[in-house]
Amino acid sequence: MKITDLEPKLIWECFDEITKVPRPTHHLDKMKEFLVNWAERHNIPVKTDEVGNVVMSKPATPGHENAPTVILQGHQDMVAEKRGDKDHDFLNDPIVTIVDGDWVKADGTTLGADNGMGCAAAMAVLLDENLVHGPIECLFTVDEEQGLIGANGIQPGFVTGSILLNLDSEEHGSLVIGCAGGKVSVCSKAYATKSAPAGKAYYKVHLNHMKGGHSGMEINLGRGNANQQLCRFLWENIEKYDMTLAAIDGGGLANAIPREAWAIVGVEASRKEEFEKEVESFSAMIHAEFLLAEGQDFTFDAVPAEVPAEVIDDADARNLISAVFACPNGVQGMSNAVPGLVETSCNLASIKLTDGKIVVTVHQRSSVDSRRDEIADRVKALFGMIGYDVLFDDAYVGWAPDPESKVLEVAKQSFESLFGNQPKVEALHAGLECGLFLEKMPGLDMISFGPTLKDIHSPNEKANIPSVQEFWKFLCDILIRLA
Repeated sequence: MKITDLEPKLIWECFDEITKVPRPTHHLDKMKEFLVNWAERHNIPVKTDEVGNVVMSKPATPGHENAPTVILQGHQDMVAEKRGDKDHDFLNDPIVTIVDGDWVKADGTTLGADNGMGCAAAMAVLLDENLVHGPIECLFTVDEEQGLIGANGIQPGFVTGSILLNLDSEEHGSLVIGCAGGKVSVCSKAYATKSAPAGKAYYKVHLNHMKGGHSGMEINLGRGNANQQLCRFLWENIEKYDMTLAAIDGGGLANAIPREAWAIVGVEASRKEEFEKEVESFSAMIHAEFLLAEGQDFTFDAVPAEVPAEVIDDADARNLISAVFACPNGVQGMSNAVPGLVETSCNLASIKLTDGKIVVTVHQRSSVDSRRDEIADRVKALFGMIGYDVLFDDAYVGWAPDPESKVLEVAKQSFESLFGNQPKVEALHAGLECGLFLEKMPGLDMISFGPTLKDIHSPNEKANIPSVQEFWKFLCDILIRLA
């Protein structure tokens, strides 16, 4: 079965078109071109701004011209993650979709339902000739996943609506009215090298196939951070085996929990068998520790590697391993205002060797801006002690909940009428663009909702088909009520 055979057809047909357009964050020229061409093909008014945001508009159903203008908003970009064994070029290849029971997933990559499904829903509203609604503006922002560049760059007057429906949440039945702010710490240092010493046997130590996931929404699930667990092993054994470090790489995007990390290390050749048993012992230990959070599918092993010409200077190697092992990671505090909500967290996102520099990227989130800044400063203090330059990037504000929101009340009434029970009203430990919209357009009345998506920001991402049907009914009913 193809996704275009699924119901509601309008959404799935639009989503199918989106999956064929390469659109990783910061590489959205093809997506912008697609959206503009799509609008022109369907005779829909469209405009763009300097940063690449796209707005399409649809007049009110006759007789409903005096209803408030509603903005339907989603972001154009997707997180580009794939399995290590998957040959996929996110800059050129389409996403291959698979229908698996009640779920749609991709073939070894992220699906891009975050936030392609929200964009598809907005496009479906523009196409639906039978839907009753007031004036509609559909806003497709750029680079939400890293830097919220579209929301940061939007100018007054680009959209005119007084109500905004953000279609970027991942649990049907949940109405989101607040979210965390965030900041990315980029820690870098030029590193020295030396000739690879004699008498060493080299291995590629590899931690792979952890679940990863969204570094906000799933940070509370106790999943392993591949970067930190790899450096835990290296820290425990670097002195014991007089270890040298030739290369290291782990993680990827700042907003994804790292699933994979590896290092090329040299150990005393006379102790190879002992080292290999050390690897087996560590593997057994972390499989026991993460059994409930990760299952048994992840791997930790060491395979022989070629002798490198050079290795990283001992001091730089030891400092890096120690700092990554000691770095704040995971949940750092729970909210006292909203029971069960993660207030503050830290994701040790990536370790890269780039142009002669070690670069470690850490993503901090908090619903309290001062706590976000405190954790970022702790990271700066830690890496500053070993001579790293630390720059803060991609800072964004949170979205304070408004329990008196009028559109929230409309949505609650709609949900209860359609489905017979009350929706969950909550704030999220994730970054949404709503806080920035509120800064740009004070007084904007907003909620966020969407269909059920699982394991976003990972190759296991999937969209629940029945929830998409209910999401569409819910969105249409809200628009009818607001008209």
